[in-house]
Amino acid sequence: MSSSRAHGFSLVELLVSVTVGMLAIVFATRLFVTSEQNKAAAVGGSDSMQNGMLAMFSIANDAGQAGWGLNDPLLSGCDTILTDTAGYELPVVLRGGVQTTPLAPVVIESGGTASDRITLMAGSAMSGAGSERLRDNYAGANSINVATSQPFGYLQGSVVVMVPEPAGGKCALAQLSATPPGYMLNFDSGAAFRFNRTALGNAYGAGQARVFNLGPLQTLALHTWSVRDGNLMLRATDLAGASASPAAVVDNVVAIKGQYGFDTRAGSAFDPAAGMQVGTWSALMIDADGDGVAGGAGDFQRVAAVRLAVIARSRMPEKPDPVTKGCRATPAPLTVFGSRSPATVAASPVTVNLDTVPLWQCHRYRVFETTVPIRNAAWRP
Repeated sequence: MSSSRAHGFSLVELLVSVTVGMLAIVFATRLFVTSEQNKAAAVGGSDSMQNGMLAMFSIANDAGQAGWGLNDPLLSGCDTILTDTAGYELPVVLRGGVQTTPLAPVVIESGGTASDRITLMAGSAMSGAGSERLRDNYAGANSINVATSQPFGYLQGSVVVMVPEPAGGKCALAQLSATPPGYMLNFDSGAAFRFNRTALGNAYGAGQARVFNLGPLQTLALHTWSVRDGNLMLRATDLAGASASPAAVVDNVVAIKGQYGFDTRAGSAFDPAAGMQVGTWSALMIDADGDGVAGGAGDFQRVAAVRLAVIARSRMPEKPDPVTKGCRATPAPLTVFGSRSPATVAASPVTVNLDTVPLWQCHRYRVFETTVPIRNAAWRP
């Protein structure tokens, strides 16, 4: 018996050892996998928090500056002719069933239950909304004459807008090709003047139009925010390479939504100088000024605030249920703008459809919302 035991383990002992070892490996593997899943969920939650906050900060910062230089009632909401050799295009808005491209502090191209496109515009001229009156008739050329010699702030490269007076016609955007030596503003075309063409594209009568200076091209902030393939995208006039095709700014952002906050007070009750007041929220233009046309210039001048929402997702999807094979991380679509803001104004909730996001129910999401007053809307000349 002593001799047989000295030869090693028995078959039963080996089987027992292997079984115990396999159980230990299975337990350790399960513990490791669970730990990694918990780590991924925690990191994914942190990613969605950071990405959502960065996306909201970027858009809200634009909204806080929106309207600078565009808040004159002649200019704000004017249907504007813009030709950009770099490829930037103004957003399209229906006005009485007709497509227009207005200059306005905020323009929301609603996606319904899908993500929106939100355009926020601001100039940077030192004169704010200062203007010059057209001195002579303009029928189509690359120069005009204004009433003031060497107008303040009108420098080579400045972006200007010709605006009919009284309001109602088309505006035209161009770029000064030289600092005015006198009364003449020149719009010669050239590689350095991307907004110029052979003519402004519209006729204007002497004393019946004004020229507004929006400031240098490099600080003209016409920004369009959108979402594509899970990325927050920015199309901008002042970001090199991002005028024709948008550039990715923040990843794992699946939707942005916006709503206009209209001041719907009628008659003398509407007094911008005394402060703007939100009366209703809408993702679409409404007839806020009561002139019978939705999307008119007067309606854009009634926008007192904009409500913004950003939906960010976790980077890593969670594992499907082992029994049903379905994901339960987010079982139902998300709803934004469900609360009153301010408390006296009814909410206008929107359910966001994420069907275009692959395996959307396997991800967790964070929703960020804010309301930004269009502070320049009330500061009118």
